[in-house]
Amino acid sequence: MVTKQQLKGLPEDADLRRADSLAREIFSDVANKWALLIIEALGDGTLRFSELRNEVEGISHKMLTQNLRMLERNGLVHRKVHPTVPPRVEYTLTGPGRGLRATVDAMCGWTHQNLGHIEDARHRFDS
Repeated sequence: MVTKQQLKGLPEDADLRRADSLAREIFSDVANKWALLIIEALGDGTLRFSELRNEVEGISHKMLTQNLRMLERNGLVHRKVHPTVPPRVEYTLTGPGRGLRATVDAMCGWTHQNLGHIEDARHRFDS
């Protein structure tokens, strides 16, 4: 989390601690499992809706649609509609989306690195 000193001079909307800040809203949007998994899947290139759905196992049509719209609204995903019949729609990460993917990759690495520890802790807790 950012300290008050680091926020000095920045607009109030940059403060994640404020419930009404734009930063908190963006953080809330992208910090969900489906958004993170979509960003990870798109990190390898451009995908169509059905390809994304196959890449992100367990996501429903509705959740994929909602999350793609949210990511597009936040400027993290570019949606391109090709004028064909039926229309072909492709999704690609934007520059900021690729930047976020680096963070998602780090989170995936952390998860893999700590999987055994977390599994052990859960076992102890649940016993």
